[in-house]
Amino acid sequence: MKTVTRLLMSMSVIGLLAGCSVTPVKTIENLKAAYNGESTASAKYAAFAEKAKAEGFDTVAVMFLATSKSESIHAGNHLKVLEKLGVKTEGPQIGTFAILSTSENLADAIKGETYEIETMYPGFIAAANEEKTPDAVKSFTWAIDTEKKHQSFYKAALSAITGAGEKNLPVQWAVCPVCGNTYDAATVSEACDFCMTPRAKFITF
Repeated sequence: MKTVTRLLMSMSVIGLLAGCSVTPVKTIENLKAAYNGESTASAKYAAFAEKAKAEGFDTVAVMFLATSKSESIHAGNHLKVLEKLGVKTEGPQIGTFAILSTSENLADAIKGETYEIETMYPGFIAAANEEKTPDAVKSFTWAIDTEKKHQSFYKAALSAITGAGEKNLPVQWAVCPVCGNTYDAATVSEACDFCMTPRAKFITF
């Protein structure tokens, strides 16, 4: 009887160890996709900033520079999780995108953020929770929470430039260097609402 008990205990331990070493295959795939996607968004928004400035929308240009930096921070966070999981990634792989008028660029940005908010990141977070990868959950959550703010900023900017103009848009921005959270100057907190990084460390635009 004791031998059977010891055998069952050994099998349980082996099962636990095996469970701990399971590779989060889907989450790794999602992290790579998010890393490339955020890197592409960063490059795209930087290009949109140049276009906005060329068209005389200086305030919108500064906003795009801030969100471009935010997206690069998200990409960096996803890469850090991949590296922590022992995954080496060549890249980033920047996707293609079109640079049109500023109003069209804002509409494109809204579409991209909406996809991430409603489809991409919810799916990624669900998979990371299922595969018990908390670092990925945190990185994805920081990203989706920031994208919700970006979507709001872009909608306000599009409404402004197709209406009364830039006069009522924020002229200064701040980005948390840890999680990418983005603030306009009027709403900056003393510490990041997502990761509690002190305001003094924020990157300003």
